[in-house]
Amino acid sequence: MTDALKTFEDFTPGRRFDFAERTLTVEEIVAFASEFDPQPMHLDEAAGRASILGGLAASGWHTSAVMMRMLYEAYISGSTSEGSPGVDLMEWKRPVLAGDTLGGHCVVLDARASRSRPEIGIVRMRAEVTNQRGELVAVSEYINMMRLAEKGADHADG
Repeated sequence: MTDALKTFEDFTPGRRFDFAERTLTVEEIVAFASEFDPQPMHLDEAAGRASILGGLAASGWHTSAVMMRMLYEAYISGSTSEGSPGVDLMEWKRPVLAGDTLGGHCVVLDARASRSRPEIGIVRMRAEVTNQRGELVAVSEYINMMRLAEKGADHADG
């Protein structure tokens, strides 16, 4: 059944979810930075060029927010996700400059049943975000809590 939500049982180790591409514009980089990270290299092209980043660069937090949206579109929106207790790793590997197109994927590292909540499974994931040149710009490892399939219920196969 393709319309069924993906449950814990669908998140087997090695399963991969690809991200839809997204290009970051000058306007959205400046808007995000203006509100959340108003450092000069995120607000002004000349300041960005003068910095070690080499141009108007998205805040790492902006890159993380874009990655979160990519995760949502790749699998969370069609799953029984109950959220996350946290992020174990978040690294910004390369600057994301205005005009860069981001893509990438996430993969299931491992999955286990919760010891304290039998209706929940714990899924450890790794996300990798790349730019249009295939260079790794961000990586994250995190946990998702997923509801198990109800006994006898169908769940998604793909």
